[in-house]
Amino acid sequence: MKRLPVFGLLAGFFMHAAIAAESPALDDKQAFIDSLIERMTLEEKIGQLRLISIGADMPQPKILEELQAGHIGGTFNSVTRHDNRPMQEAAQRSRLGIPIFFAYDVVHGHRTIFPIGLGLASSWNLPTIARSGRVAAIEASADGLDMTFAPTVDISRDPRWGRTSEGFGEDPYLVSEIARTMVKAYQGESVAAPNSIMASVKHFALYGAVEGGRDYNVVDMSPMRMHQDFLPPYRAAVEAGAGGVMVALNAINGVPASANSWLLRDLLRRDWGFRGVTVSDHGAISELLRHGVAQDGREAARLALKAGIDMSMADSLYRDELPGLVRDGEVEIGEIDAAVREVLGAKYDMGLFHDPLRRIGAAADDPQDVNAESRLHRAEARAVARESLVLLENRAQTLPLKKSGTIALVGPLADSPLDMLGSWSAAGVAAQAVTLRQGLTAALAGKATLLHARGANITDDPHLVEYLNFLNWDTPEVVQDPRPAAQMIAEAVAAAERADVVIAAVGESRGMSHESSSRTSLQIPPSQQALLRALKATGKPLVLVLMNGRPLELGWAKANADAILETWFSGTEGGHAIADVLFGDYNPSGKLPISFPRSVGQIPTYYNHLRVGRPYVEGKPGNYTSQYFEEPTGPLYPFGYGLSYTDFELSHVSLSSAELRLPGTLQASVKVKNSGSRDGAAVVQLYIRDQVASVIRPVKELKAFRKVMLKASEEREVRFDIGEKDLRFFNAQLRQVAEPGEFEVQIGLDSQQVRSAAFILR
Repeated sequence: MKRLPVFGLLAGFFMHAAIAAESPALDDKQAFIDSLIERMTLEEKIGQLRLISIGADMPQPKILEELQAGHIGGTFNSVTRHDNRPMQEAAQRSRLGIPIFFAYDVVHGHRTIFPIGLGLASSWNLPTIARSGRVAAIEASADGLDMTFAPTVDISRDPRWGRTSEGFGEDPYLVSEIARTMVKAYQGESVAAPNSIMASVKHFALYGAVEGGRDYNVVDMSPMRMHQDFLPPYRAAVEAGAGGVMVALNAINGVPASANSWLLRDLLRRDWGFRGVTVSDHGAISELLRHGVAQDGREAARLALKAGIDMSMADSLYRDELPGLVRDGEVEIGEIDAAVREVLGAKYDMGLFHDPLRRIGAAADDPQDVNAESRLHRAEARAVARESLVLLENRAQTLPLKKSGTIALVGPLADSPLDMLGSWSAAGVAAQAVTLRQGLTAALAGKATLLHARGANITDDPHLVEYLNFLNWDTPEVVQDPRPAAQMIAEAVAAAERADVVIAAVGESRGMSHESSSRTSLQIPPSQQALLRALKATGKPLVLVLMNGRPLELGWAKANADAILETWFSGTEGGHAIADVLFGDYNPSGKLPISFPRSVGQIPTYYNHLRVGRPYVEGKPGNYTSQYFEEPTGPLYPFGYGLSYTDFELSHVSLSSAELRLPGTLQASVKVKNSGSRDGAAVVQLYIRDQVASVIRPVKELKAFRKVMLKASEEREVRFDIGEKDLRFFNAQLRQVAEPGEFEVQIGLDSQQVRSAAFILR
């Protein structure tokens, strides 16, 4: 985005004049902020703690009045420079001219939409993931945004939870690495840069562990498990420099996160050294009444502030109750000042005191077409989406398909642009998304005949249809075909019988994997199941293209489909990316970041579970072992799994030493060979098993991975360094230790099929 050369200097000059000529130098952050706080009234201080939502309940005249009075600290849900500029200018007319910041949920892209979190994680490629975050920051900052409520780093091991789609899967190491990557991508070289935005990591903490996978539910968890499995990604984001933390809606061991001083003061600030701003989730402070820990709004505001909530999101209790609490001595002015200091510090770090219009610019620079940026990053969107696709099945080399003959494309998700975007698609425009039908048409370019039939609705359940439409009231995401189900299936079968191969685009609409969209079933909806069975009966090769935001129950699909491609919700360029893989223009390389259970009854199913005294051993069935007797034990598709159009072979694992003496390291290496006829990328995964410890340890834990591109017949050695940090765990006293003993190193192309070697830690 272009800027007028002197604009930032002029804005900074006038702002300084408004704040005070005698203020300390702007380059002395702490002195500058302390001086500003000294000059603020209590009303102005409390105003800085308000984060308001732009909407019908807050009309613009009212917002501008509040801003000019210095009663608002930041806003969210306002997405263009044209809309944000008058609000920032109103803030500059306040007594002290303190700027506000503009935030939004930029989760997997802003105008150019990338794959959902599970899709990004499926790439197992940190530079690829970083590119999605950098493009999102460039586009969001160009719209005048300063902060994103992202990344979402909640560990999810219960796919019934609708927000599984937003995060990066089940593994603390993989999610932590992505958390660091996304924070740095959003914030760039400097969070003050005009093309950077501040990351506010969410949802702190343990939101992915809500009981029963039911959104907003409670979490009851041992401290050891909490520290070992669920907290690491949040800490990784903090260590990467995230300027903000959004606090979760759930309770933790009986105390809501928004009133949890252990979580926010002891753990986050004292133990982890966080120095940024904390933000409540939407309306969370008033919800303390319904949690049953506050008897009224006054007590809720007091509990939240004292626990460490700096900013109240879309909640009026700070405004209404804090003045009286301070007057009556129940809240000290120093506690208010501490929260204000963090808010002002975040604004300082974002560069807003130096230039309030840093990301908004001059009106003369406003683009004629606010969606133009989404056309600038099509290539990145397509490249990232291709890496996110996971090939689950490919019998008799059904894929890749030939660009000839006749292809039948059926299913309710075959031509649904809104569903391509997935949940939390920020400012993405559905009309700009490439559907699967459009992608196939472009790829075939008249070389083959493409037949299309809807075949079924997403669901025929009227209650679910009503709910899904409610989630997107302005753009209904479930468009019901009014024809009878039998008629639609007959039309799809007729197309299939004329075709050489059938592609069925089935799964969930994006609203089925969304906030507040928890499910009791992981099955593809019955309307689509009926369609698939009818297509199977034609005897034509059946390729399933799945679109979904959580692991699904795919027993029938695995047994009956000739190929299955997991595409998640793949974003703006999803249709082109899927076509690239289906026709072999791109060799799939995605790997699952989350296990797929065989049925909902197996939940939770995750690879790094704790060891038990009576383990089930594959191939050695028997009573009195840890198993379900109705179906095979273990996942349908394991963590780290994904096929390719070529084959890879691994050599035995070689260790540089049979012993590791700290603080030294040892090296594990393996040779990986592309033994097939196509070039392709392999994700080499390193797991470690602690054989004997003072507490029960997992069966294995991911500690490193490397994505390597190999030409046909090429062989390469992949090396991993193993040191103390890879062997540490939290013991019963919550101390992080590496205990002497035997460790097994496992290297594989997924979490189950591995090669191993052992060493001793002295």
